Amino acid sequence: MNMLTRVEAVGEQGASATPVSARFPSRRRAALILAPLVLVGAIGWRVLDHPQPAAAAAQPPSVGIAAPLVRTVTEWDDYVGRFAPSQTVEVRPRVSGAVTAIHFKDGDIVRRGQLLFTIDQRPFQAALAEAQAGVASARSALALARSDYARVQRLTGDEAVSASEVDSLRAKLQAAQAALAAAEARARARALDFEFTQVRAPIAGRISDRRIDIGNLVSGGEGSSATLLTTINALDPIYFTFDASEALYLKAQRDREAGKAASDVEVRLQDEADYRWRGTLDFTDNGLDPKSGTIRGRATFANANLFLTPGMFGNMRLANGGTTHALLVPDASIQSDQARKTVLVVGKDGTVSAKPVELGPVVDSLRIIRSGLAASDRVIVSNMQSATAGAKVTTHLERIKPDAGAPDTPDATAPVAAQATFAS
Repeated sequence: MNMLTRVEAVGEQGASATPVSARFPSRRRAALILAPLVLVGAIGWRVLDHPQPAAAAAQPPSVGIAAPLVRTVTEWDDYVGRFAPSQTVEVRPRVSGAVTAIHFKDGDIVRRGQLLFTIDQRPFQAALAEAQAGVASARSALALARSDYARVQRLTGDEAVSASEVDSLRAKLQAAQAALAAAEARARARALDFEFTQVRAPIAGRISDRRIDIGNLVSGGEGSSATLLTTINALDPIYFTFDASEALYLKAQRDREAGKAASDVEVRLQDEADYRWRGTLDFTDNGLDPKSGTIRGRATFANANLFLTPGMFGNMRLANGGTTHALLVPDASIQSDQARKTVLVVGKDGTVSAKPVELGPVVDSLRIIRSGLAASDRVIVSNMQSATAGAKVTTHLERIKPDAGAPDTPDATAPVAAQATFAS
């Protein structure tokens, strides 16, 4: 009995202990679930009760500004052309015959009147001698006729000679005078032919190569019918010929009306960086070519050392616009707005605005502004990408400086004046 009672008591104790141990894990799980929720709630209450400070407002960008540079510049118009001789002569013989001597070397510099070729003189020397003999005969006949006429003039008072005989002797005297004049003319012609056997340089300059060698027969005459012996080009002074478009011609005419036209030109050769050759515009044709819409022009250059040669290519610039005061800004500060060119400027209140401008050529990395900008404007010259029209900016002053080493690249949208230089 005691054992049974004990067993039952133990059983009761075990039965009562089992639910307690089973309930403990469920409470632990509930605590694990509620703990994050409480933490989230606490953080939310803290955020709502203590809000974070608002983000600081963005500062306006800082840009560099400068007033346009005011300088005196000379504007040039660009042309392309070639050098040409100021005179060119085709040397041809005046008489026919065999070439017996050549008195120059191909490519020599010859002076005016220098002997170049000799043609066989013997036939012309004989013809000259014959003509001179004819002159002597005519002179003798004239002397006889003059003596006979003088004799009868002394006898006319005594009526020893009839009037008809006197008239006949007078006619013979006049005929003798005419015959002498004709003989002298023939002698001069033969003398010229003899002189023409020596072909001399008609102008000074550089001679080409000989086209005929010694021993060849040449034909004399007028024009192209005579044999070409060689050519001579006069090189000092030398011409520079070019074609100008109608737009450039009109611009030059407008500048001339405004009193700004100039005749000074400068040329640079293909292997030169500077315009070192200086000349003067001396000729413009009297009309435009309707096929090409261009007009011919010509400039003259001194060429004492004969360095410049006909046919040589060159770039020429003409100071049609003269010197003028210009506003210049860095070429990098120019912006494109569709078909317009604009410059960003900053107002007194720090607001950016875009001004449409008319561009000129580039000189030392600075762009000439023809119109649309004032000397008092504050132009953005650095950090342009951070500025937009209508936005606020902060500014700091900068200086605009020419960069003589920067290449002046032509702009297809620039006006016809393609270049400019600072006036000295």
